Amino acid sequence: MSTLAEAAQEFLAQPRIAVVGVSRTKRDATNLIYCKLREQGHRVFPVNPSAQTVEGDRCYPTLAALPEKVDGVVIVTKPQITEHVVRECVELGIPRVWMHRSMGFMGTSVSEQAVKLCQDNHITVIPGGCPMMFCEPVDTPHKCMRWFLRVTGGLPRIAPKNS
Repeated sequence: MSTLAEAAQEFLAQPRIAVVGVSRTKRDATNLIYCKLREQGHRVFPVNPSAQTVEGDRCYPTLAALPEKVDGVVIVTKPQITEHVVRECVELGIPRVWMHRSMGFMGTSVSEQAVKLCQDNHITVIPGGCPMMFCEPVDTPHKCMRWFLRVTGGLPRIAPKNS
C-alpha cells in the first residue's frame, strides 16, 4: 500500500489526464482542477456530455470520445455517475482514477462500489481528497485543507489493488 502523497505524486506525474464533470457555465472546483493541470503542462481533456467547450477548449462527451488514451481520470461528479465513469475506465484500460471529495457539505464523488470496481480491475484509485492539495505550487487554501484533513484523519486511504 502506498501513501496518499506517493499515489498523488504518481498520478500527477502522468502526461495525459481527463477531468470528468467540468462545468460549461461556471468556474467551479472541477474547472479549477482542469485549469491547474493544464497550467502545469499536462495534456488535459475536459469531459461533460452537455458541453461543447470548457475553459476555451473542446469538450468531449465521454472518455471513449477522447482523441487519445489518457493515463488517469479525475472524477468530480455525483457518486452514481462515478460508477458509470469507472466502468468506462475499465473498458478503455485507463489505469488511474482520482475520485474528488470536498470538505464537509461540498460533496463527494466517491462511491464505495466504484472504488471496489477499480480495485477488482487493477486500477489505482485515490478515493477522495483533491488533486490541488498536491499540485505544486500548492495554494494556501489547499495547503490548509491538506493539513486539516491529515490532522483529523480525513485524508483518503490508498488500498492495494486486488491481484
